[in-house]
Formats: sequence, structure tokens, C-alpha cells
Amino acid sequence: MTAVESRPAALLGTSPGHRPFGTRVMAFVALTKPRIIELLLITTVPVMFLAEQGVPSLWLVLVTCFGGYLSAGGANALNMYIDRDIDALMDRTSQRPLVTGMVSPRECLAFGLTLAVVSTLFFGLLVNWLSAALSLGALLFYVVVYTMLLKRRTAQNIVWGGIAGCMPVLIGWSAVTNELSWAAVILFLVIFFWTPPHYWPLSMKVKDDYARAGVPMLPVVAGNKAVARQIVLYSWVMVAVSLLLTPLGYTGWFYTAVALAAGGWWLWEAHALHARAKAGVTGGKLKEMRLFHWSITYVSLLFVAVAVDPFLR
Repeated sequence: MTAVESRPAALLGTSPGHRPFGTRVMAFVALTKPRIIELLLITTVPVMFLAEQGVPSLWLVLVTCFGGYLSAGGANALNMYIDRDIDALMDRTSQRPLVTGMVSPRECLAFGLTLAVVSTLFFGLLVNWLSAALSLGALLFYVVVYTMLLKRRTAQNIVWGGIAGCMPVLIGWSAVTNELSWAAVILFLVIFFWTPPHYWPLSMKVKDDYARAGVPMLPVVAGNKAVARQIVLYSWVMVAVSLLLTPLGYTGWFYTAVALAAGGWWLWEAHALHARAKAGVTGGKLKEMRLFHWSITYVSLLFVAVAVDPFLR
């Protein structure tokens, strides 16, 4: 990796250590990528309801979510430390704290490592050590396997790197039961197969950014038609896996109805994107972001159904 330094502090008027306290605090919060962590909450809490087959302890929910935020925040901060060179080259990441010089690389590294240690101890002492191990495993997988090994080397980076984003499902289940089950594994696989068709449409939109930074995301190295075909394949597997919970006895009619309706709409959008790509449509008319936005709605609806279903059986 060829690192680049943050922009000189003089360009922003003062050194990082002498900026207003509130501004500095917000810069460190930005290192945790709080908007991405919303997905962590969406996938963790409903699984806790399913594991409990009812309402889990509010205290347990709160400490699990906070521990998850600390762990994911540490992973995100370390990701920004490692990727600060390519972040400076991409429009969508050009305002991150290390690029602007709001936080120094040394501060970011120390912050990320501190969150990694604190979150692991937090989980172990207040939840259980299985959840702590899963949390630490997710952090290490995201930082080492995805960020350091896969991201800059293979177009399959988001496929295997997405495993880290699946771990909150296992953490939510283990927080309640102190063990894992096939239900947790199935929901883990739903997120695993959801991640590529969720992220590839966004990558199609900003592929010039990735190309400029030398990151071989699939839309950079393959045409829109090939990417859309992969999106359709992963989408079908994702929907099929999501329907396994009911025949195995973990969910009932409500979850099944939501999974069928939301999954059917997803497949409609995925095939529509593929049809437009196959026809040679480019630019704004490709409408790749329709599927990206729907993917967030889909996973929200599916996991809300996971939480509600135990009360309707």
C-alpha cells in the first residue's frame, strides 16, 4: 500500500489538535461511519427477538447494540487508516477526516485499536465471551481480510469481505442464547448473498471513482451486463435462502408472506436492471440506484418480519 499524508493542517486554518472541541468530536464520530452502523442495528435486534421467541431483555439489547457499535466503529476507523491513500483519490470519500486533515493518521490508528480492545472486553464482560469472540472476528476479518488482502486485489472483494457484515446476525443470536443455531446461520447467509447485489449497483454508479483509485470492484473490471447478471444470480440465491426459515420451523406465516412479497419485488428490480444493461442502456437511464435503495428497504422489511413473527405464531 502506498500511503498519502492527510492534507496539510494549514490549508484548513489550524492543526488538528487546535480545532474546536465539538468539531474534533464529530470528526472522530465520522471515523466510525455511523450511517453504515444503522444496518448493524437492523440485523442485530430482530435476531435477538427471534432467539428469545419474544421480547429480550432491554438491557441486553442496549449493551449488545452499543458493543456492536464500538466494534464496527473500530473496524471502520482502521479501514480509514489503511485506505487513506485511495480515499484521497475518490470523490465519495474525499471529505473523510483523514483526507481533510481533521484527524491525523496516528490519532485514527490509536482510536481504532482502542475501540477494538474496548468493544471486545465490553462484550465479554457484559454480554458473553462467545459474542465477544464473534465481534472481534468480524473486526479482524473486515480490517485484515477485506481491507488489507482483498479490496485492492480481486473483483470478488465485496463477496468474501461481506462476511464481516454478516456477523451481527450471529452476535445477536449468541447474545441471547450464548450459542449458535441453524436459524442464525440461515440469516447469516441471507446477508452474505444480499451484500453483493446490494453493493454492486452503487459500485456501478461510482465505478469511475474506484477505477481512479485502482480498486478492482466488479463494475470496474466487467461490463454492466455481466455485473447485472451476477446481481440476478445472487438475488435468486438470497431469496431462496430467506425462505428456509419456515420449513425448518423457525418462523411462521407472517415472515413467509413478507419474505415472498419483498423477495419477489427484489427479483423484479434485479431482472429489470439486467434487461436495461443487456439492452445497452447507460448513464442515468440504467437506474442502478433503484435496486440499491430497494435493497436497504428489503433487508429492513425482512428483519422486522423476523422480530414480529414470534408474536403471531
